[in-house]
Amino acid sequence: MVLLHLPKLPSTILTPLSTSPIFLRTHFLNPNPNPTKTPRPLLLFSTLTLPASEPTPLDPHTPEPTPHLQLPLHKLFVPPETHVPLDTPTLTARILKGSNILLSNYATDSQVAQAEFIKSSVRTEDCPSDGLPEFALVGRSNVGKSSLLNSLVRRKKLALTSKKPGKTQCINHFRINDSWYLVDLPGYGYASAPQELRMDWEKFTKDYFLNRSTLVSVFLLIDASIPAKQIDLEYASWLGQNQIPMTIIFTKCDKRKKKKNGGKRPEENVNDFQELIHGFFETAPPWIMTSSVTNQGRDEILLHMAQLRNYWLKH
Repeated sequence: MVLLHLPKLPSTILTPLSTSPIFLRTHFLNPNPNPTKTPRPLLLFSTLTLPASEPTPLDPHTPEPTPHLQLPLHKLFVPPETHVPLDTPTLTARILKGSNILLSNYATDSQVAQAEFIKSSVRTEDCPSDGLPEFALVGRSNVGKSSLLNSLVRRKKLALTSKKPGKTQCINHFRINDSWYLVDLPGYGYASAPQELRMDWEKFTKDYFLNRSTLVSVFLLIDASIPAKQIDLEYASWLGQNQIPMTIIFTKCDKRKKKKNGGKRPEENVNDFQELIHGFFETAPPWIMTSSVTNQGRDEILLHMAQLRNYWLKH
């Protein structure tokens, strides 16, 4: 069984991946103490062809279909209390499109009927105190956090979007269906921001991760239109090192022109990123491919949030 929560370790200083590999202690069972060795597969050794998300374009220029993804079974994310069917057709039908996530019976009440901005905070203790579960969106500046949030709730201006990175500067809470929160956090890696401001963002964001008792999971956004960035790898490492449940959201998967993504397609960059963090996990972290332009991955994110949220509420 895959565990969503384990007791947190004391906070430690992050060591860059380039100098000292960090073993990630996350919400996955049976951590791998030696990243140089191949993790032990938890399921079967066969390979499935998984259908990726089929985007619903908002303009007449339809992007070419995302090719099918090849995933070995041990790379699937299996939620707690989830039966894994052994026959391939049944198993394939229960995997969320464009992801490695198996759908569980907890995936109910996923749709967004109401969304409203509640407040902005710069301290964890100032965040809403009603005890509702919440999901935090975080990523490198200009990765598309606000655009994704607007796509999830189907409102163009719920969260402020800007072509200028660093626009989000607080912990912003948006209440969904009067029963849970989406949280928009400041982006990291914005070099043009004053050093003092960047340190403030880092301080209250990490304090939020470590001390927010109603945080169900962090959704770490990674730009799939470009090769992996060291700062993203280090951020994922810090989250894992501090045992903060994490889902990787690959954004901008609609961008398929080679001149814009270093010669690689989004699905290739997605695979490369997973290979780079492969040695730090016994089991694969959950991930979803998305696009706020085509709404690819929108329903899959909401279903995944629903199953995590409902399990959290029950336990």
